[in-house]
Amino acid sequence: MTIVYILVGMIAIFFLLQYSIVWKMKRQKGKPAPEMNGQAGKAIQSGHKTLFYFFSPSCRACGPMTPVVDKLQKKHRNIFKIDISRDMATARKFGIMGTPSVVMIEGGTIKEFLVGPQPESKLTGWF
Repeated sequence: MTIVYILVGMIAIFFLLQYSIVWKMKRQKGKPAPEMNGQAGKAIQSGHKTLFYFFSPSCRACGPMTPVVDKLQKKHRNIFKIDISRDMATARKFGIMGTPSVVMIEGGTIKEFLVGPQPESKLTGWF
C-alpha cells in the first residue's frame, strides 16, 4: 500500500511541475518582446506580426509541428524557427522552458505564448 502512495505522490509532483512550467511561460503574455539582433530584431521592431517557433530535433512532439511551420515560413517572412539545441541564448531571452513553444509577437509585445503541439489552424490563423 505504501508503494501506491509513493507512486501517486510522484505522479502528482510531476503534474504540478508541468503545470508550473506552462504557467511561468504564459505569464510572458503582454510583456515587451526581448531585444533581438538581425532579421528577427527588425521584424519585432517593425511592429508586424512575428512568430517564433522553438523546437528541438530530439523532441517527439515537435515532429508533426515542424513541417507546418516550414510551410508557413514559405508564405510569411516573419516566422523564425529556433533550434534550442543550437541557440539556447535566444530561448533564454524568451524564457522558453519546454518544446515545442510558439511565441507570437505584434507591436513589440508578446500576444500569445503557446506551449506544446498546436493545430495548424491556430498557427495559420495568426497571419
